[in-house]
Amino acid sequence: MAEPLLDPLLMARLERLQLGTRRRLAGRMSGDHRSINRGASLDFAEYREYSPGDDFRRVDYAAMARLDQLLVRLYQAEDDITVRLLVDTSASMGYGGKLRQACRAAAALGFVALVRRDPVVVHTFPAPALAPRFHGRHASAALMRHLESLTPSGGTPFLAAANDVLQRPGPVGLTVVVSDLLTPDWTEGLRRLPARGGEVVVVHVLSSDDLRPELVGDLDLVDGETGRVVPVSVTRSAMDTYHQRAAAWADEVAGRARHAGASVVRLMADDDLEAALLRGWRESGLVR
Repeated sequence: MAEPLLDPLLMARLERLQLGTRRRLAGRMSGDHRSINRGASLDFAEYREYSPGDDFRRVDYAAMARLDQLLVRLYQAEDDITVRLLVDTSASMGYGGKLRQACRAAAALGFVALVRRDPVVVHTFPAPALAPRFHGRHASAALMRHLESLTPSGGTPFLAAANDVLQRPGPVGLTVVVSDLLTPDWTEGLRRLPARGGEVVVVHVLSSDDLRPELVGDLDLVDGETGRVVPVSVTRSAMDTYHQRAAAWADEVAGRARHAGASVVRLMADDDLEAALLRGWRESGLVR
């Protein structure tokens, strides 16, 4: 039996998180996201367990006295956020465990959104036609099954995928790109995505072979997406130069994403996802 994308202990920790946002987002007044918008309606909706960072003024102290449990009041005026997960399933993601790590990251962020009653839509490329929508905590199992079913194939038409997301109807929200961005059009795609008006986050998934391969000698390099074969002779000096340029490219991706108004985090295929989520991503503001 295959190992689940997220183990139960990690999911229990994720329940205490929520996705971070910096901008005013248009919601449908049904979610559990702590928005900076001030709603006109203050109709009570329900309770949920207190999480660190919640507004202490929302704590129901009468309920705490009765139940010996910290509960916060939720109101209908609280915004939901449509979370769009744009997951790269191209052939290059099939190397070094990148797609598995990408799906785990998407599953974690999607689960956080669903627990907070924010709808989640999963877009994939190079096959963008289907974009299933999930809503509510009960949909988390279906989200996991869908992500587990993804397989790597084809090229990396990131610009076309970005345009497809921009053309889809619905309110602005949070778009999370999960990709290795090994495509010539990554710059234009990152530049266009924020045009929707919501928040954009790039989870740049790479493997050690992307940044620091150890290849020396006479070799035939095969493009994993096109099948093109390129014979090369690689010296140690050439390999060192590649390492430097690959690191500079990854830094350039981060810089251009931020310049376009997006947040960016780098995730290596062999990183501990829990450590990245609960420490590094919290510090970046992706989750809180």
